[in-house]
Amino acid sequence: MTSTAPKPFATAPGEATTDRIEQVRLRLISLPLHAPISDAKVLTGRQKPLTEIAFLFAEIRTEGGHEGIGFSYSKRAGGPGLFAHAREIAPELVGEDPSDTGRLWNKLVWAGASVGRSGLATQAIAALDVALWDLKARRAGLPLAKLLGAHRDSVPCYNTSGGYLSMPIDQVLENATASAARGIGGIKIKVGQPDTRVDIARVSAVRERLGADFPLMVDANQQWDRTTAARVGRVLEEFDLVWIEEPLDAYDATGHAALAASLDTPIATGEMLTSVAEHWNLIEKGASDFVQPDAPRVGGITPFLRIAALADHNGLQMAPHFAMEIHLHLAAAYPGGTWVEHFEWLEPLFHERLELRDGRMIVPDRPGLGLSLTDQAAAWTVEECTTGDRPA
Repeated sequence: MTSTAPKPFATAPGEATTDRIEQVRLRLISLPLHAPISDAKVLTGRQKPLTEIAFLFAEIRTEGGHEGIGFSYSKRAGGPGLFAHAREIAPELVGEDPSDTGRLWNKLVWAGASVGRSGLATQAIAALDVALWDLKARRAGLPLAKLLGAHRDSVPCYNTSGGYLSMPIDQVLENATASAARGIGGIKIKVGQPDTRVDIARVSAVRERLGADFPLMVDANQQWDRTTAARVGRVLEEFDLVWIEEPLDAYDATGHAALAASLDTPIATGEMLTSVAEHWNLIEKGASDFVQPDAPRVGGITPFLRIAALADHNGLQMAPHFAMEIHLHLAAAYPGGTWVEHFEWLEPLFHERLELRDGRMIVPDRPGLGLSLTDQAAAWTVEECTTGDRPA
């Protein structure tokens, strides 16, 4: 009887390597918002109003002169932690083949596995992973969506930034009208007021303003318990919503599944999850009709594609959370029905703008993500470092 020793995991680029990573530059950028915004988590006292967003940017350059840029983010807290973790693991990329995105993601996650394979650790990896995919698409001369294999060249988009609870209803109505006039195809407003009758009145006002056929969504930001979600969900049925988002705690897969089974209105959730495993728990239990992965939160494009494959296999629709600059490409490459979320908050960071037309966001024809940082982004830089042979 003979035995065969297991083959070791691949740990280095092979003979097919034609280029290697020469330098990794990291920047922590603090983006101020024009005005503080509040959702239901603020009204319940769990969080303070949001005044700024921390972004971790990664810029990767190869010996052959190819470059890629990626980012992840954190709201309220965690930005310095993202930067610190990325600074520790970034040297693992120097000398590697940038095409080996899957292998490099595994290398990075195991380099910091002591602090876990989800949460802050994977969100730090996300900026590096997105930069590697951007580099790959730029080198191919293709928009990222085309590199992945696009199913469409535009994606229905909905606006969220105009519907926060910190805004009086008159402003929400004006914002909704303006968004529709700009070419945005749907409106999402926040709910989760201590008095649910206020929520119903706001939803009713927006539905009346938009008309019966215009796509409308609501988002409770995890602030309802199961009883409240069921009762309010039944009342909301009359408004023909595209979905009710995060009615329950993000990790309450059982509660979301029961709600999804009892309501005609679809349930959307998943934006707060930070791993493939957490998303699979929701998908397996039937907890959502629309999955909402966030590439910067789950660890980048590499794990996002795994979640997309699971969602597609289970016949689910997709609506990636935030970061439309990344998610437009990923949504365009998803086989099933999908939406992308419109936020203009990130626009000061980039020279480029995404085009809106007839309710849809158009995939740009620029290679990669098609993004370049502005001088203003550089001015908002809090901390930076460079790993590699040549100075920045």
